[in-house]
Amino acid sequence: MLKNPWNKFRMPKDAGWLLPGLQIKRWFVLIILGTFFSLLGVAILFNLRPLYFIVGIIKYVAVTIHHELIAVALIILGAYCFLKGWKNTNYSILDLSQERDRHAILEVLYRRRKLNYGPKIVAIGGGTGLSTMLKGIKKITNNITAVVTVGDDGGSSGRLREEMGVLPPGDIRNCIAALADDEDLVTKLFQYRFKTGEGLEGHSFGNLFLTALCAITGDMVRAVRESSKVLSIRGRVLPSTLDDMRLVAEMADGSIVKGESIIPETGKKIVRLFTEPKECKALPEVIDAINHADIIILGPGSLFTSVIPNLLIKEISHAISNSKAKKVYICNIMTQPGETTDFTASDHVKAILEHAVYPNIIDTVIVNDALPDDISPDYKKSNSYPVVNDIEAIRKLGINTVKTRLYEENADKYVRHSPRRLARAIYYWYKKSQKK
Repeated sequence: MLKNPWNKFRMPKDAGWLLPGLQIKRWFVLIILGTFFSLLGVAILFNLRPLYFIVGIIKYVAVTIHHELIAVALIILGAYCFLKGWKNTNYSILDLSQERDRHAILEVLYRRRKLNYGPKIVAIGGGTGLSTMLKGIKKITNNITAVVTVGDDGGSSGRLREEMGVLPPGDIRNCIAALADDEDLVTKLFQYRFKTGEGLEGHSFGNLFLTALCAITGDMVRAVRESSKVLSIRGRVLPSTLDDMRLVAEMADGSIVKGESIIPETGKKIVRLFTEPKECKALPEVIDAINHADIIILGPGSLFTSVIPNLLIKEISHAISNSKAKKVYICNIMTQPGETTDFTASDHVKAILEHAVYPNIIDTVIVNDALPDDISPDYKKSNSYPVVNDIEAIRKLGINTVKTRLYEENADKYVRHSPRRLARAIYYWYKKSQKK
């Protein structure tokens, strides 16, 4: 991952304006030249014979004071005056009134310039898994396209879908919040749920915000684009399709269950997943992003209700299959009751390959290889267990594996993917794979 430049370079903070990559030094030079030529022109215009006086002063100083002392003094004085003037000019333009913001702007500039040259990443999924990963990979690159499933039909998203006829905004909202610069504040705002109010109770502010923008702009894609500008997010968020996609599952006992929110609640093993309508059309921007990607990431997240639904859109699966990008699947840490009960890592991979139909969907699987000894006992009570990493079974599928610690533990002893560790694992895997 990119390192903070201030940890590597020990220098005065004002000198940070000269760091490479900010595209500022060239304007420094232009300002100096412009100032010099303008003053020289004014002096000549008024017959002040500037060159004569300058040469005379230089001759006098040169014969009375040692030239090395003069040079050092002029360099220090000139550098100090120029950097001080330039810095305060920029602060005036940007209206930065707080001292801590002034020092932070250099780091922000440096990071953004460097991240603009990061790899082009397409992250495909939904739910909290996708938004968690986005929080990490935005530290690697600004070139992110999050492709979000639109099969959600429960909670606030389901109500808005039925009542307003919009695509479910929940997963899209989570991804926008994850990619925002001021992540904590935006997340609190977007995730805020109204606890009272007729018609408002249960809705999140972010869902209502996106639904209102959709009504104003005409469709969810434009609504997401405009909200992304307002919130200054890194990258972009796209729904996988604009069709009114509904998830349908065929269970092991032959029964058919409709609805993303209902499928996991049956407690039955899922044999096959499909959509209504059967042929959903992919968003063109999604296909274009896949075609130009350096890295394509599937997961983490609910296998059958977050990851696979995107691959049921044939255009997306076909584009991934033909893409020359590095393709990685982030396997879940724990099994999910009602979806992946008793699933091993290879079972997750096989389910993806079977539903995607097209070959060459995954190059590598990254799995978590460690867990704390005292995870919450609630996992066992809900029939959720650590995913078994049957590496050899994955390799027999012609797919590479990477084992590393991916989890972080909260105060309640629940384990989740760590955004920082996920991003680091993806970045090192990508760099290593480029050398092969």
